[in-house]
Amino acid sequence: MGPRLSRRERLAEAVGERLPLWVRTRCGARPRALAALTVVLALTIGLAAHHFWSGRPRTVQAPPVESASRQRPAPLPAHPAPPTAASVTGGSLLVDVAGEVRRPGVHRLPSGARVADALEAAGGAHPGTDLQGLNRARPVVDGEQIVVGESPAAPGPGTVPGPGTGGAAHPGAPVSLNSATADQLDALPGIGPVMARRIIDYRTERGGFTSVDELREVNGIGERRFADLRPLVGP
Repeated sequence: MGPRLSRRERLAEAVGERLPLWVRTRCGARPRALAALTVVLALTIGLAAHHFWSGRPRTVQAPPVESASRQRPAPLPAHPAPPTAASVTGGSLLVDVAGEVRRPGVHRLPSGARVADALEAAGGAHPGTDLQGLNRARPVVDGEQIVVGESPAAPGPGTVPGPGTGGAAHPGAPVSLNSATADQLDALPGIGPVMARRIIDYRTERGGFTSVDELREVNGIGERRFADLRPLVGP
């Protein structure tokens, strides 16, 4: 038997047997050359393993979710207020002042104006005019008519006096839908303050009533209520 080989020599001999023929020829299959080749092979395997490990897929963490308070949209108003006639006309009112005044006609007043402001815009009443039945502290509404100086008369059939306007409708004359005040419309049967406001808003938006039948187009005026109002009103 030959001399017993060490573990290192046996490893070098095993690696040398597995090398290609041209490598063994080039290196002479010497133990020192085989050891160097083994080191190179180990380094190559290590680099390959490192490359594989660094190129593996990684878990991407999602960005933090914003708090619920930031994601919640701003609350909308539950019941937005409908535009009033004053807001449609730019915050002003159009009032027809008639009767015993110096400058009768249609006058533009600021929102929130009173009957006294309408009288002042019309130049004031003529000297000696009776203003006893005129409520000068009453707020005016857009599109109403204020009659100054006509003494109140006892209402007859189909007559609705205008409280606070200083005048009354002529006996037997229907109430004009185009010039009646909110108080005059409120005094009609089946018409309250809300319905009177709707009638005034309708005539302001449409430019007036051309016939009594258009009263049916006002929201809340049904056939029965229209039948009661028809003999009492006119365009």
